[in-house]
Amino acid sequence: MANRIVIDPITRIEGHLRIEAEIKDGKVVNAYSSSTMVRGMEKIVEGRDPRDVWAFVQRACGVCTTVHAIASIRSVEDALGIVVPPNAELARNLVTISHAFQDHVVHFYHLHALDWVDVTQVLNADPKATSALAQSISSWPKSSPGYFSDVKNRIKKFVDSGQLGIFANGYWGHPAMKLPAEVNLLAVAHYLEALEWQKEIVKVHTILGGKNPHPHFLVGGMASPVNVGDAGGLNAERLAYVGKLLQDAHTFINQVYIPDLLAIASFYKDWGAIGVSGFKNYLSYGDLPADNYRNPSSFKWPQGVILDGDLSKVHEIDVRDTSEFKEFVNKSWYDYSKGKDIGLNPWEGETNIHYTGPKPPYDFLDVDKEYSFVKTPRWKGKPMEVGPLARVLIGYAKGIPEYKEVVNFALKKLDIPAAALFSTLGRTAARGLETKLLADWGLEFYNRLLTNIKNGDTKMANMDKWDPSTWPKEAKGVGYMEAPRGGLSHWIVIKDGKTDNYQMVVPTTWNASPRDPKGQLSAYEAALLGTPIADPNNPVEILRTIHSFDPCLACAVHLYDEHGKNISQIQIGGACSV
Repeated sequence: MANRIVIDPITRIEGHLRIEAEIKDGKVVNAYSSSTMVRGMEKIVEGRDPRDVWAFVQRACGVCTTVHAIASIRSVEDALGIVVPPNAELARNLVTISHAFQDHVVHFYHLHALDWVDVTQVLNADPKATSALAQSISSWPKSSPGYFSDVKNRIKKFVDSGQLGIFANGYWGHPAMKLPAEVNLLAVAHYLEALEWQKEIVKVHTILGGKNPHPHFLVGGMASPVNVGDAGGLNAERLAYVGKLLQDAHTFINQVYIPDLLAIASFYKDWGAIGVSGFKNYLSYGDLPADNYRNPSSFKWPQGVILDGDLSKVHEIDVRDTSEFKEFVNKSWYDYSKGKDIGLNPWEGETNIHYTGPKPPYDFLDVDKEYSFVKTPRWKGKPMEVGPLARVLIGYAKGIPEYKEVVNFALKKLDIPAAALFSTLGRTAARGLETKLLADWGLEFYNRLLTNIKNGDTKMANMDKWDPSTWPKEAKGVGYMEAPRGGLSHWIVIKDGKTDNYQMVVPTTWNASPRDPKGQLSAYEAALLGTPIADPNNPVEILRTIHSFDPCLACAVHLYDEHGKNISQIQIGGACSV
C-alpha cells in the first residue's frame, strides 16, 4: 500500500503550492499538484481602459512584474494593430533579458541550490582545496585561499551565534547530498556573492522603465524618452551605465554561474534520468525579436512544439487559432457556464471561482474531485512543459548554431547523453545554458540600440492609435512572450473602448495544473513519477524536481485561520510538524 505524504507549503518558490505524493517501495507512484491561492486579476481589470491594464496585471507577482506588463501591452497592441518602433522593441528585449538574468541566478543559488548543497559541510572544507578547485574551473578573481577562509569563518560565526537565519532549516546530512565539503564552500561563497550581484542587474529596469519593481511601460512602445544630452530620460550617462551592467552580468554568468552549475552537476549525473515528464512535450511561444515582434522567425527564443521527445521535428504553433489553445477546469476550483468538462480558448475564457475543497486544516485533498486553483491548459489536447528546457530543446532541435554549441558543450563537459536533457538535471542545466546565451544577446541588443540612437533614431513610442474613437467597436488580441519560467500569454477582448474579457495563461499554469478530462497529468505531477525517495520524512528528492521548474504561483496571498495565525505545515502520512 502506498504511503501518501504532503508538503505544504513548498518553500523557496513564489506563491503557495501543495504537493501530495504517494510513495511505494521507495518511489513516487502518484502525485498531485495544488495551488492553494487565488488572485482573480482577470476580474479586477474588466471594464477598465485597455491601455491601463498592464499596470494592474503586472502586480500578479512581485518578481515577474515586467513580463506580465509586456505581455499585457502586446495583447492590446495586437488587438488594435499597433506596431512599436525598433528602439522600443530593443528596450523591451533588454528589460526581458535583465529580468531573466536576475531570475535565473537567484533561482540557481537562492531557491534551488540548497536542494543539492549541504551548508553544514562548509565547516569541514579546506579553503586551499576550494581555491584550487575554483581556479581550475574559472578565472573569477575572488578565488584565493584567504577569500574562502574568510567565507568559512563568516559561516562559522553564523553557526556559533545560534541564529542561522536562511540556513536554519534544510536537508542537511541527507543521504542524497553528494558534494564534497570544498564544493559546498564554493557554492555558499557564490551564494553570498550572488545576493549582492542580483540587486545590481535590476537597475536596468530602473533606467529603462523608471523604477523596479513594477517599471513603467506604454502601449505603443516605452515610456522612457531618449534625451542623450539632457539630465532627464535616457541620456548618455544612463545608457552607458546600462552597458556596464550588461557587461558585468556577462562576466558573472560566464565566470561564476556556469562553472558552478557544471561543477555541481558533475556530482549528480544520476539525476539525468530522474524528473522526466513522461510525455516529453515542450512548448515555446518564442520571444526576443531581432527584427519585429510580428515576425516570429526573428526570435532569439524560438517558437514551436516538440512532441514525445522527438528532436527530429519541431511543430509550428498558431497562437490565434482558437482550436489549438484551450483551458480546462474539471479538476479546478472554477466553473464554466457550459460545463466543467469542456475546454475554452482564453478569448472565450471565464474566471468563475467556485471553491469546493476542504476547510483548513485538513489531512489530504480529495483528488477525485477538484483540487487546485490552477486551470489546465492544453495545446491540441496535449499537456505541455514550458520553460528554459523547452526553449533550449526547441532551439537545439531546430539546429540553431548557438543552441547546438552551448548544449553540446555541456553534454561533453558532463559526459552525458542528449537523453539526459529530459530530466531534473537537464531542466536545471538548461536554465543556466540559456542564461549564457542571454548574456551575449543582451550586449547585442544594447549595441543595436546605441547604433540606432547615434544614427539619429530616438523614437521610443508609436502614439498613432491612442485615440479610442479610432478603435473598432470590438477587437481581440493576444500578447505572448517567454517569461523566465516559460511561455506566458495574455488574452484580451475589447468592446466599446473597454476591457470586456481578460485571461492570463502563465507558465506555472501549464506546468502545475491538475489532470485534464482525459486523466492526462501535467508537468509537475508527471515529472515526479518514479522519483526515488530515500527518506519519506525528508523528501528532498521531490523538492529537487519541483524546484527545477522554478514555480511561481504569485506571491502576495497568505493563508490564515480565524485567529489570524499563519498556517504553514509539512505533513507526512497524517502526522504534522509545524
